[in-house]
Amino acid sequence: MTRNPCFSRGFTLIELIVVLAVIAILMSMVYPMYTSISERAKATKDMSNLRQIGLGLQTYLNDKDDILPVINAPPGTGTNLNPVIYPKYIATRRVFQSPFDKRAVSETDTAPFSYGINRNIYDLINGNMARVVSPASTILMAPNYSGNPSISTSWTGIATNVPNLELGGGALLTIGPQRNGTQIDALFCDLHAETITFGPATTNGTFKDTTSDPLGLKHWDPTK
Repeated sequence: MTRNPCFSRGFTLIELIVVLAVIAILMSMVYPMYTSISERAKATKDMSNLRQIGLGLQTYLNDKDDILPVINAPPGTGTNLNPVIYPKYIATRRVFQSPFDKRAVSETDTAPFSYGINRNIYDLINGNMARVVSPASTILMAPNYSGNPSISTSWTGIATNVPNLELGGGALLTIGPQRNGTQIDALFCDLHAETITFGPATTNGTFKDTTSDPLGLKHWDPTK
């Protein structure tokens, strides 16, 4: 007897539920892996940005007798009418935008600028990089935001109003951009980039540590 195709057996409700459950389990296994890979890619790009900024600054400092630029707000990317580091030393403003900064990219004077400079470099030694006592330990630049870096409104810096990092990285930074808020990238005064621990100021050796001797002081005080 030939089976009528109109009456072919379909999936039962139980079978559909089982299939959906299997799909949900597979997705729950894959999603953490995806987010981990995505975060690592952002961290790599963040480090690459800081290294490129370091290379551009090195060329600038060679031309300017080791004096950091001061125009508008440090470190002086300048404007389209009065360029400083950009575009002569760094060709694109996108290098100054962290991948953790979700604002729209731009090449205008209001382009997002995610990295701030250690204000003590200006306050204590007048931007003279030759006077930094421990350049391999003193932070020059790092991502600057207020609160949670995963929220676009936490980032406020623009190319013509570059934010300074307050002593210790800024009290308004509540978590780091990486590893569940425990890490952050930084560019040091010898112009190497490094991933360091992010934590409260009372934790020895962390990004916001300002008081431990010698590491906390060396991180932020160019005279130490």
